[in-house]
Amino acid sequence: MTEATQPKPAVKRLRKMARVPKPELAASGSPFDAAVTDSAEHSLKPDKPQSKSAQVLDLLGRPEGATIEQIVAATGWLPHTTRAVLTGFRKKGQVLASEKPAERPRIYRVTGMVEAR
Repeated sequence: MTEATQPKPAVKRLRKMARVPKPELAASGSPFDAAVTDSAEHSLKPDKPQSKSAQVLDLLGRPEGATIEQIVAATGWLPHTTRAVLTGFRKKGQVLASEKPAERPRIYRVTGMVEAR
């Protein structure tokens, strides 16, 4: 009536690798060999998009500068978030100039970096 069950033997499962080796890298033996053969012009991730902070710095680095509205349109941020990012740039050492032409929105520009002591 009651059957004695045998305990199951412990089986170790194979662990998944974090990265699956690419076939072209496996043939050479070293992942660095493939990177060396690529030309210096090609980065490892050419399709990586530019960060929003880098986009904002590009806009602020133009001779005509950028308004809050232009930065909002480029990044999709809200105006208060854009102003907070500008404050963060100042804290990181960027020198930002701000001017308010008559009857026009305020214009922001990057004029340089503060030297570290």
